[in-house]
Amino acid sequence: MSLRDAATKVRENAYAPYSHFKVGAALRSTSGAVFVGCNVENAAYPEGTCAEAGAIAAMAAAGDTEIAEVYVIADCPNPVPPCGGCRQKIVEFARSDVVVTMATVSGRELQMTVADLLPGAFKRSHMDDD
Repeated sequence: MSLRDAATKVRENAYAPYSHFKVGAALRSTSGAVFVGCNVENAAYPEGTCAEAGAIAAMAAAGDTEIAEVYVIADCPNPVPPCGGCRQKIVEFARSDVVVTMATVSGRELQMTVADLLPGAFKRSHMDDD
């Protein structure tokens, strides 16, 4: 199954009773495994949790620690980028040259590298004493 197919399928499981904005994400780890996530909203936190964060949590729970590629899909006029928090989570698990594909259900796609998506990202190396 392609990442697009996986993200499209899991998007249907999104719980978005407040925004009605369903987002699906799929990522492939460097081991080749595919992990998926969808957004989940609740009354106390109507913005909910993000699809990308769900996929990353599933990857970490399975013991994988490196992302090879990411695909995010939503029903909107233009491809929607991951939120700031998810961008940082992606940076934690992906090299800067990893491609993130953002897509719409109508077929529009935009690809960016992790470095382009979050320039100047905070990394573990910032905490190193030299």
